[in-house]
Amino acid sequence: MESDYKREYLKLLSARYPTAREAAAEIINLDAIMRLPKGTEHFMSDLHGEYEAFCHIMNNCSGVIREKVEQLYGDAMTEPERDEFATFVYYPQAIIAEMKAKQRDLRDWYIVQLHRLIEVCRTVASKYTRSKVRKSLPKDFGYVIDELINMDRTDFNKEAYYHEIFSAIVELNRAESFIVALTDAIKRLAVDELHIVGDVFDRGENPDKILDLLVTHHCADIQWGNHDISWMGAHMGNLACIFTVLDISLKYGNLDLLEESYGISLRKLSSYARAKMDDDARFYPAVSSAAETDADVAKMRKAVFFMLMKAEGQIIARHPEYGMDERILLRKIDYRRGTVEIGGRAVELNRNDFITVDPADPLRFTPAEAEVAEGLRRSFMHSEKLTRHIAFMFEHGSAYKISNDNLIYHGCIPLREDGSYLEFLGHRGKDLLDFADETVRAAYKAFVQGKEDVPSLDFVWYLWCGRCSPLFGREKITTFERIYVDDAQYHQETRNPYYRFYNDRAFCERILHDFGIDGKYSHIVNGHVPVKKKDGESPIKAEGKLIVIDGGFCKAYHAKTGIAGYTLIYNSHGLRLCAHEPFDSIEKAIENRSDIHSEVTVFETQKNRLRVIDTDTGRELAEQVEGLKSLLDYYESCAAAGISPASDR
Repeated sequence: MESDYKREYLKLLSARYPTAREAAAEIINLDAIMRLPKGTEHFMSDLHGEYEAFCHIMNNCSGVIREKVEQLYGDAMTEPERDEFATFVYYPQAIIAEMKAKQRDLRDWYIVQLHRLIEVCRTVASKYTRSKVRKSLPKDFGYVIDELINMDRTDFNKEAYYHEIFSAIVELNRAESFIVALTDAIKRLAVDELHIVGDVFDRGENPDKILDLLVTHHCADIQWGNHDISWMGAHMGNLACIFTVLDISLKYGNLDLLEESYGISLRKLSSYARAKMDDDARFYPAVSSAAETDADVAKMRKAVFFMLMKAEGQIIARHPEYGMDERILLRKIDYRRGTVEIGGRAVELNRNDFITVDPADPLRFTPAEAEVAEGLRRSFMHSEKLTRHIAFMFEHGSAYKISNDNLIYHGCIPLREDGSYLEFLGHRGKDLLDFADETVRAAYKAFVQGKEDVPSLDFVWYLWCGRCSPLFGREKITTFERIYVDDAQYHQETRNPYYRFYNDRAFCERILHDFGIDGKYSHIVNGHVPVKKKDGESPIKAEGKLIVIDGGFCKAYHAKTGIAGYTLIYNSHGLRLCAHEPFDSIEKAIENRSDIHSEVTVFETQKNRLRVIDTDTGRELAEQVEGLKSLLDYYESCAAAGISPASDR
C-alpha cells in the first residue's frame, strides 16, 4: 500500500519536474529559501474599535519601520529629520500634500525621498527571495522597484542610470504614485504575518475601518474574542447577540457605526423606546452620541435591556445542559416585593419598573417588542458590509491558532479550582476549543445556506458569556446586578482559575504539550484581560512561556492599565514586547511628526538567528525536498536500468 502511494506521489512530482535537472534545480531553490531569515510576525490584541491607534501601529509595524530608519540614517540625519522621514513613510500622501502647499517645485525633494525609500525597501526585502519580493510589489511599478532594490550600488554607471529613472518618474508626474507604492511595499515587507488575538469589536467607534484594513492585508488571521463572537452571532440572527451588540454600542455612543457604517436601522427601536420607556439615568450612555440626546439613547438602552434579558432567558431555558438556570433572572424576580433571587438569597432591587415583563410569562416578547426584534434581526442579517466582515472572520479566523510553535488564543483554557480542565458537554482543554470552532462554523454554514441551526447558534451566544466558554473566562456577566442591585458584592465577576494558574511554567507547558507543542522556544500568546502595568503587573507570565498582550488598547482602559496596549514582534532574532503610550490622533501625528512612544522589552533572543527552516513553512519545504530527492533517486534508477522514466510511468 505504501509503495503504491509513493509511486503515485512520484508520478505527480514527475509531471511537474519531468527531468532530473529540473528536480535538482528545485531542491537547490528550496534549500536556499530555507536558509533565509525567518519573516517577522506581528501580534496585536483587543483592538476594541480603536481605528486610529491601530492604523498608526500598522503603519509603523510596532517600531519595525522606525528601527530600519535608525539603522540606515542614524548618523546621516538629525533626530527631527528622522522623525520627518518616518512620518513620511507612514503617511506619504499627507506629507506630499503639505509639501505641495509650501513650494511649487518638488523635483529635487522627490528624488531625495525616492533614493531614501529605495534604501529602506532594500533593507526590509533582504530576508526574502527575489521572487517573493516581486510578488509583494504593486503591479504598476513592480518591475522598476525590483530593478532598483536589486541594483549593485558599487557600479557607478548604474547609479547614474537609476538616477535617470528617478528623474523620468518625476518628469512624467508619477512621483507621488511611485512613492505611495514604495511605502506600501515597505510596510508589507516589514511584517510577514499579522495575528489579531481577538476583539476587533467593542467600545471603540470604528471596528469596521479596522476590518476594512484587515480584509486587504496580505497575510492576517484572527483568533476570535468574546466581543467578536457576539457580532458574529448577531449577523447570523441570534437575538441575544443582537441585543448584546446594541447595548454596548448604545452605551458607548456608537450609533453611527450601527446606522451609517453597517446600515442597521434603529428607527423602529427609537420610536418604540420613546413611546414606552421613561428617562432613566441608570441607562445613560458612558459616551454621548452625536446622533441622539442622552435621554433618547437611555430609553433605547432600557428597551434593549429588557429584550436582552428575555432573549437570553429563552436560550438558557432551551438548554438546561448549559447549567445557567440561575441566570434567568426575570423568573427570579418577586415583582410584588421588588426583590430578585441571587445565589439563593432575596436581594432588594433599587427599582421595580419591569413594565414590558409579564410576571406570569416573563420571557415572552410583547407584540411591539417582537416587531422591533424582527426588524433588527433582518438588518443585522442583511447588512452588506457586515456580511463581508463576518465572512473574513470565518475565512481567516478560528478559536485558536498554532503558528511556529506558538499557541495563540484570546481567552483561556477553562479550569476547575484545582487546575484540572473544566469539562463542558464532554469536552475539555484542546477538545473544547475544537468543539467551539466546529460548532460556530456549523451555525455559519447553515446561515449561508439560508437555514438556521438553532442549537449551534445558541452556543455562539454561550461563547459570549458562558461559564465554560474559552472566549469568556468568567463565572457570569453581572449586567443586571450592576443596574438593578445597589449592593456592590453582587457586581463582582469572578475570573476563571486559569488566570491564577497561567503564572505557573509547568501549567503552561502542560497546555502547550496538550496542543502538540513541545519546542524549547514555544509560547502561549494570550489576550482578553488587560495587564495593569501601572500596578506593576508584568505581561510576561510563567517565566516567559505565556505572554498577555492586552494592555488596554481601548481608551476606556488607559486609566486602569497605565498604557495603551501591548504588541508583540517575533522575528529571526527572537521576541520583542512593545508597551505603547496613548496615541492622540493620526492628524496630530502628521502635524507634529510624532510617533507612538513605546517601551520595548526584548525578553527572549535566539542563540542562532532563526531561519525559514525553523518555521512551519520550513518544515513543509523540507518535506518537499525529501520528495524531490526521492524523485531524483527514481530518475537515477531509471537511468541505471536503461529505461525511460516516462515509459515506466
